[in-house]
Amino acid sequence: MELTGKQQQFFDYLQKKLVECGQSPSLREAADDLGVSRNAVAQLIGQLERKKVIEREGRYSRSLRILQQLPEKKERESRIRELPVVGQITAGLPMYAQQEWDGSVLVDRTIFPGNNLFCLRIRGESMQDAGILDGDLVVCEPRQYAENGEIVAVLIQEEEATVKRFFLGENYIELRPENKKFNTIRYSFSDILVQGKVVGVIRSYDKR
Repeated sequence: MELTGKQQQFFDYLQKKLVECGQSPSLREAADDLGVSRNAVAQLIGQLERKKVIEREGRYSRSLRILQQLPEKKERESRIRELPVVGQITAGLPMYAQQEWDGSVLVDRTIFPGNNLFCLRIRGESMQDAGILDGDLVVCEPRQYAENGEIVAVLIQEEEATVKRFFLGENYIELRPENKKFNTIRYSFSDILVQGKVVGVIRSYDKR
């Protein structure tokens, strides 16, 4: 039977704990890890038992057994893809074709399935109200056009790469920040090359 979103999240958590610790978590441990009540954990266990994806060894036992096979290593690895983080920009080349990488990042291809995806590292706070913070990586899908209101990666005068919200005027392109401390700037059509639409954000919480 198909699992709901909450059930799948809990099932994935159980699999991870079984691999890492060799045993099932207690109700208290699972509740603390997931930020829910112990009663909610007990209900999820019961739901997964009824759907026959886990089995409890005895009615009151803490020990659980996964009935659905754990993913094989090769299957997990097949979901991983490497995306380039664009470094120095070479004029005349689209961003995804740049040869100067500032490293790379591994992502799940089921979350980012497009072709020729690339990443840009955000510097500054101009897009923070859109949830894009200083130091984040934005994942971009190659595009040479943009719809009004989309957040896109653009090249300004074939030199400076930036990420802003795009608006097309009668005889200008407007790039709007998402922070009231920064000003909206208008450019002529010849100054702007749209390079891609932002389709995701990757954030590292290990910022020191």
